[in-house]
Amino acid sequence: MKKAAAIVIAILIVSALAYVVFRLNHSNENLIPAFEEGGFNLIIEDEYITSPKSLKIENGEILLDFDTLKKYFDPSLKWDETSQKVIVSTKDRTIKMKTGGLTSFVNDGLLSLNIPIVQDEDVIYIPIEFLSDFYGIEITHVEQNNVVIIDYKKDFLHTANIIEPGAVLRSGRDSKYPILRRFDDFDGTGNSFKYQMRIFEEYDKWYKIRTWDGIVGFIEKQYVVAKIEGGTISGKEQKESLDEEKEKKSSSEAYEGKINLVWDMVYTRRSNPWSVPDMKGLDIISPTWFQLQNSKGDLMNRAYSGYVKWAHEKGYKVWALLSNDFQDAEMTSKFLKDDKAIENFTRQILAYASLYNLDGINIDFENFYQRDRDLFTRFIEIITPKLKEQGLVVSVDVNDIPCYDKKALSMTADYIMYMSYDQHWRTSPVAGSVAQVSWQERILKRVLEEEGVPREKLLLGLPYYTRLWEEKTENGAMSLSSVALTMEEAKNTIIENDAEVVWDEESGQFYAEYEKENSRFRIWLEDENSINLKSSLVHKYNLAGVCAWSMYFVSDNIWDVLYRNLKEIDGYEQWLKLNENNEYIFVY
Repeated sequence: MKKAAAIVIAILIVSALAYVVFRLNHSNENLIPAFEEGGFNLIIEDEYITSPKSLKIENGEILLDFDTLKKYFDPSLKWDETSQKVIVSTKDRTIKMKTGGLTSFVNDGLLSLNIPIVQDEDVIYIPIEFLSDFYGIEITHVEQNNVVIIDYKKDFLHTANIIEPGAVLRSGRDSKYPILRRFDDFDGTGNSFKYQMRIFEEYDKWYKIRTWDGIVGFIEKQYVVAKIEGGTISGKEQKESLDEEKEKKSSSEAYEGKINLVWDMVYTRRSNPWSVPDMKGLDIISPTWFQLQNSKGDLMNRAYSGYVKWAHEKGYKVWALLSNDFQDAEMTSKFLKDDKAIENFTRQILAYASLYNLDGINIDFENFYQRDRDLFTRFIEIITPKLKEQGLVVSVDVNDIPCYDKKALSMTADYIMYMSYDQHWRTSPVAGSVAQVSWQERILKRVLEEEGVPREKLLLGLPYYTRLWEEKTENGAMSLSSVALTMEEAKNTIIENDAEVVWDEESGQFYAEYEKENSRFRIWLEDENSINLKSSLVHKYNLAGVCAWSMYFVSDNIWDVLYRNLKEIDGYEQWLKLNENNEYIFVY
């Protein structure tokens, strides 16, 4: 009995030893996933960042959380709780400009930039793509497996290509480690993009590598050939080529026909610019991004790179709007008198223009003291040459308030944006049109003939909004108030209240009124008919084009009207011929 038991034990020991030998001499064929299921995956060089909150992709824009960016790329990064902004400093870094002189000017001394953020619960996320040159990194988004790869730019890279079938990528430097990637479909050439790898470490028989789509692991040397490439990583050459084409496109100042610009009222981050319908014939979009924050010349920044990417893909140039604080004339006055503040202001806007790849700057200073008229002209004369040196188109917004020396401004700026609307403004003592076409023509002639603004530099302002006026009578007294409506809202208001509509020849608009609850409501409608008449003035006076407030208020059919008038019609006589039989009938 004991002998039999001894034999059984011996057999078990031999079997166990045989299994161990088998395992030692045979590779592990288990295939395991390289990444966690769901969510996004971040790879920095050869490190898989496992924190589930390190990365966020929102509407195609890549964002890193504050802690990851600070740890890996910018130890000096700061979070300003009061302004809810991330502060990026130029300490130990350089923002590269188009010329050496500008590079020195922008980086002369410490410059702090406000970077808008996205906050998700308690995590602060920062857009990273537009900072890639600043941080000296390359970013690749591999959409098919939700991987973002970030590499430091280098003078040369060690790469590898598969040359033998049977290669596998393992999680460790031994065949007993499970497989992360098989290369069963190796075609024998090793030239396919999918077989390109970057080498990070070399061992006796193994390389630590990263595949083109971000999987980090180990591969036996016998299956690959290593080489050195000069400063090129996967997709970089293609990206540089696309950037070159974008630069050529953005730097061109030639427009087909007359210029069509629209201001975009952006005071918070738009959730998805790609959801905006196509704007046929639009040349330039001007988002309200930058604002003078104090008399020292610090800027408030609302820009985000995803917007610029969307605009450029659509073929629109981006002339970011740069304003003062419309409510603080005293602060603007102090700023305009302070040369150091103007220098600080200029350095910041140049840095933002470079980082966000802007095409132009639209300067919109309003409601400042009339006594500061010459100081404002001097400010434009100081800032414009440096903006132009950066390849930016410079435009200045003006209206009929005497604080603007229009002729002097036009001698420096590329374009003058004539805000020819608000004939009757929000608190006007009488109700009336936002901009009668007859009124627009009168003031336009004055600006050209008496104020001396060159017609080839002048853009006519168009209103895409309407005011609904309420005349309310209480106890025998009448009060007047108004509210701005979009084009669609205004038309729907007329229809919903069954208002009587007539064509008003002087204003070039449909006029309607109705009574409701002791009030009389009046409206002068902006629509395709009024915009058709107003935009004809561009040809009648041979202006540069139009600028309109704002994209938020416009109805889709306006783009067809402007495309015809600004891009297809060659002159005023042609417009007259096409419109000689127009009948103005309101369509309910």
